[in-house]
Amino acid sequence: MKKLRVGILFGGRSGEHEVSLLSAASVFKAIDQNKYEVVPIGITKDGRWLTSADAELLLAGNFADKNVRATQALRAGDPEATPAAAVLHNGEAVVVPPEPHKAGTGLTPFQSDAPTRRASDRAINVDIIFPVLHGTFGEDGTIQGLLELADIPYVGAGVLGSAAGMDKDIMKALFRAAGLAIVKHVTILRGDWESQPKKAQKFVESKLKYPVFVKPANLGSSVGISKARDRKELGPAIDEAAKFDRKIVIEEGVGGKKNKAREIECSVLGNDKPLASVPGEIVPSAEFYDYTAKYLDEGSQLIIPAKLSKPETKEVQELAIAGFRAVDCSGLGRVDFLMDPKSRKIYLNEINTMPGFTSISMYPKLWAASGVSYPELIGRLIELGLERHAEKKRNQYGR
Repeated sequence: MKKLRVGILFGGRSGEHEVSLLSAASVFKAIDQNKYEVVPIGITKDGRWLTSADAELLLAGNFADKNVRATQALRAGDPEATPAAAVLHNGEAVVVPPEPHKAGTGLTPFQSDAPTRRASDRAINVDIIFPVLHGTFGEDGTIQGLLELADIPYVGAGVLGSAAGMDKDIMKALFRAAGLAIVKHVTILRGDWESQPKKAQKFVESKLKYPVFVKPANLGSSVGISKARDRKELGPAIDEAAKFDRKIVIEEGVGGKKNKAREIECSVLGNDKPLASVPGEIVPSAEFYDYTAKYLDEGSQLIIPAKLSKPETKEVQELAIAGFRAVDCSGLGRVDFLMDPKSRKIYLNEINTMPGFTSISMYPKLWAASGVSYPELIGRLIELGLERHAEKKRNQYGR
């Protein structure tokens, strides 16, 4: 059988660029090369699209000597250690034209003398895109919209699910509309904060009790998030979040000042009939699971499965699937929860429609604990992306 051509799309303009490189490197290493032909596609921090014709060299993980495999650990920005970084360092420019492509052209990434071509001689031709992009311009529906225009199948949530899952304000509104338990929160606009900070502060304090968590509405990996224990810390926390988005979401802390909330996560896999993994728990090394605790500090603990009763485990899994459906997600999603340590009440906090995807990230680790290995998970996600595209092709767009 002819191998399926899979474009692994990574990098991007978001603050989670480096995380994406590591996720992509793990996918390169684990994907079944007997079944898939891999086309690595990188997006630089300034938005340029690049690829490399030497995919086999990338998959070998070494870029200076074809005969020697790299042995060092993955390092996000190092082209000598991380395959994705090598594409950004040495790749050639390519484009994805926003127009439907002809299936089965079989073009190499930039084969200009082929008899059948796309709109550009440098166009990518793949059977499906696996976007390992996190955060803004990758997880928010923008890339998904481009791929929809180009009629290219892709892994993960569609435009609506991606956009709704990315915007914490809209996401929480959808969770509430679905009757799901969420933490108390308010949303303020950057413009209102800058023009009338005292009024905004008074509004927050009239609705919520300290401590509160201040977040940019559209960002991931805990970038720009701060904990404010009192009025003195609230202003700087809002200023920090406002660097990243025009909307700032402020949440009341679960557990109060003395009791820290438990952080539970659950992975979801599927399209119209999603399944939930066993839940896991994160015990962060920091005050909460911020960017440093996730990626730079090795002190955080991942407990899989989470120490929950059977009814609690079932509740988390059911809520995870309900949250997945509430934002019209598809393919994959990691749903995060907060549990009050005293009352043990469970709150649905957020969904990540393209969570960290290294082999040691929580999403694949939870599926591994549920009996789905990392390589098998990659294959299932590709199948789900093709399934979703085939289902959409059934739609009629004219009379």
